[in-house]
Amino acid sequence: MQNNETLLKVEHLCQYFRSGSFENKAVDDVNFEIKKGEVFGLVGESGCGKTTTGRSIIKLYNITSGNVWFKGIRICAGIRSYVDAIERAKADFKEKSKDASPDEKAKLKAEMDAIIADNQAKIKEAKYDQKKCDKEYSDKLVAELNEKYQPLIEKARESEKAALTAEYKNALYKAKRTKLVTQIQMIFQDPIASLDPRMTVREIIAEGLIIQGERDQKVIDEKVFEMLELVGLVREHASRYPHEFSGGQRQRIGVARAIIMNPELIIADEPVSALDVSIQAQVINLLNELREKFGLTILFIAHDLSVVKYFSDRIGVMYFGKMVELASSDELFRNPIHPYTKSLLSAIPLPDPIYEKQRKRIVYNPLAEHDYSVDKPSFREIAPGHFVQCNDAEFERYKAELK
Repeated sequence: MQNNETLLKVEHLCQYFRSGSFENKAVDDVNFEIKKGEVFGLVGESGCGKTTTGRSIIKLYNITSGNVWFKGIRICAGIRSYVDAIERAKADFKEKSKDASPDEKAKLKAEMDAIIADNQAKIKEAKYDQKKCDKEYSDKLVAELNEKYQPLIEKARESEKAALTAEYKNALYKAKRTKLVTQIQMIFQDPIASLDPRMTVREIIAEGLIIQGERDQKVIDEKVFEMLELVGLVREHASRYPHEFSGGQRQRIGVARAIIMNPELIIADEPVSALDVSIQAQVINLLNELREKFGLTILFIAHDLSVVKYFSDRIGVMYFGKMVELASSDELFRNPIHPYTKSLLSAIPLPDPIYEKQRKRIVYNPLAEHDYSVDKPSFREIAPGHFVQCNDAEFERYKAELK
C-alpha cells in the first residue's frame, strides 16, 4: 500500500491565537511528511495542538507561519516569519548604524533593503498560493478535460456527438467547482456535534457532491446508498436524522460523508475517543478496510497509544504545540527517547495483574529534564527515520542511550 511518494508535507507550521496582549502558540514549528498510502499517528495529551494541526492542514484556520504542501502544491502559507525577518532587519540596521561611517551605513542599508525585498517577495508569493492554489488546480483539470474531450467530439458521429458533448459539459462544470483541498477530508471527534440535526443522512452525505457540482439526482442517490452500505449501514437509514442513531452509527455516517468525496487524504481527529471500546474496534477495522479498498492515506489523531500502535505506520508525539519525537510505530515503542514519550508509554495499562503491580509511572517535568537557557533545541534525526527534539548535549546523550 505505502510507497515513497510524499503526499503531504508540513514545514515549520505555526498556528498562534491572540487574546488581548497574550499570544497562545497552539502549534509551534511542527515538521513532518506523510507518504502516500501511509497511516501517520499524531499523539499527545489534551491541548497539545494535535487537532489544531489537523484543522490548519485542511484550511479551517489560516496558518500563522510555515507551509503545507499537498501533492506538491502549496495549499497553506503563513507570512509571520517573513514579517518578523523584515522587522529584525530594520532593528539590526538601526542598532548597527548608530556609530557607523557613511560608507558602512550605505552598505548596511543595502543589506537591509535586500532582506526586505526578498521577504516582501516571499509574502506576495505566500498570499498568492494561499488564495489561488484551488483555482490553479481547477484550471489544470479544465485543461486536461479539454485535451481529452475536444478531439473525441470532433471525431464522433452525429448520433454520438450530443451525448458526448453533454458528458463533457457536465465534467467541465464539476472541474470548475473542484478545489484541491476537497481531496483532504476530515472525520471529526464528536459524531453528533459534526452532523447537522436538521438534515437527513442522505442530505449530510450528499452535501459535498452537490457543492462539487454533481446535478444528477440518480447518481447522487446511488452514491449515497453505496457509501451507506460500505460503512455497514443500510439504504433505509438515508431518510433518518442523526439523533435516531447510536454513537458508532453516527461516526460511520461521518466516515461515509468523508469517503464519498473520493479523497486522497483523511484526517481522522480522534474518531473513536467518544465511543465504547467494542465500537472503537469496529470503527478502526472499518477505517482499515476502507484504507485497503481505496488506497487512502490517513492522518490519525488520538490519545490512546495502543490504538495508534495497532493502526499507524509512523507516530509523531506532540507536547505543548511542538513535535518532540517522530519514528516508526515499532521503533517508538521499542526505543522511546524523549522523556515525554517515555512518560506517555508508562501510562499505558495492560490486562496483566502482575505487570500492573510492577508498572512504574514516569512523570515528565520539562523544567527538571531540560536546560534550554543557552543551548536551544531543534528537531534532529537521532537514528534513520527517528527524530527527537533536543539540543547538542541531549543529542549526544540520546545517541549513547540508543546504542
